[in-house]
Amino acid sequence: MKITAVKLVQLQGRMEFPGRFWEERLVRPLDLYPEHAAGDEQRLPQVSDGVYRMESIFVRIETDSDGLVGIGGPVDHHQAYIIGRQLRPLLVGHDPLAIERIWDRMYRQQIHGRKGTAMMAISAVDCALWDLKGRWANAPVYRLLGGPVRESLPAYASMLGFSVEPERAAERAKEYAGKGYRAQKWFFRHGPWAGKEGIEKNTALARSVREAVGPDVDVMLDAWSSWDVPYCETMGERLVEYRPRWLEEPVLADRVESYAEVHRRLPFPISGAEHEYTRWGIKQLLDHDALDVIQPDIYWAGGISEMLKIAAIASTYDVQLVPHGHSTPATAHFLVAQPANLCPYIEYLIKWNEIHQFFLKNPLKPENGIVTPRDEPGVGMELDPDKIEQQRELEL
Repeated sequence: MKITAVKLVQLQGRMEFPGRFWEERLVRPLDLYPEHAAGDEQRLPQVSDGVYRMESIFVRIETDSDGLVGIGGPVDHHQAYIIGRQLRPLLVGHDPLAIERIWDRMYRQQIHGRKGTAMMAISAVDCALWDLKGRWANAPVYRLLGGPVRESLPAYASMLGFSVEPERAAERAKEYAGKGYRAQKWFFRHGPWAGKEGIEKNTALARSVREAVGPDVDVMLDAWSSWDVPYCETMGERLVEYRPRWLEEPVLADRVESYAEVHRRLPFPISGAEHEYTRWGIKQLLDHDALDVIQPDIYWAGGISEMLKIAAIASTYDVQLVPHGHSTPATAHFLVAQPANLCPYIEYLIKWNEIHQFFLKNPLKPENGIVTPRDEPGVGMELDPDKIEQQRELEL
């Protein structure tokens, strides 16, 4: 069997959603600069009241074997360009089941793209190849990964995009606890530049959520790489009484020593590595004893193939692996093949995963806070023609 084509297919449609989809954004490293700190963010174009324009790009890998294909995505235009211009020549004419060989060739070619957008492009191709392999084997991908170790996964509700005003956050926190989620993650809006007022508002968010969900629900808190060591220490003194399950990405990704210092100073777990890539990047953080929980994304850090290696490394360092949740289907297939003590949760981004799964025929969503991957062959990336209003292949 050989790969005959690698296509980048752009889909457009419309999603109905009452009211404002993105209620609030998170704090960002760029907020250090006032012109960025004050900016709003509405990343989903609104067509009319309650209707938003949806656009996604998917990778489609075709073969000469009786219509067998693999689908990955969504990806953005930058990743699509790399796939179309740089990775496609390494794929066409090659055996799609030789995933390790393909991965290593892509990685070696991208010597100037070992992280960031180039690695995200490699990840999308890798996930598409695993989808293809599952279809070829007529089996769900988790069975090809050695699973299932378990049949389902507890999801934590990742509340990016909801209002962080204390009363509204408390209402949402109660709502999602009532939907069966035993854990939630909330995103701070303020960093060191916001001074005492920002400290008070961040503290009020943590307080309101903890009081809303009670003592038995895990509460995670995310600083999205936007704090520094002194600010973490100040906030740590404020947050400890609310018993965070973890503080996520407290400092910029490349500041490994700062991560380690925060880990030493704060009295609760530290997580990170959402914006880290490959086994080598993860190992650097673990060698510095910087994290209790690592969070690389399957669609960013190297794909399913690389996440298997990252899981092995995490187990040797006795840290937990809770991947960032760009792709619910791919992440779920990977996680049910991993032991619960190593990978206790799957992240479900309440808003983002609605966007990323919009064009899927059978989107994978939690039921009563639990995610159960389907038994269909592959990863579960079949597209829904009823949601596609326009479709075109990108010429790259």
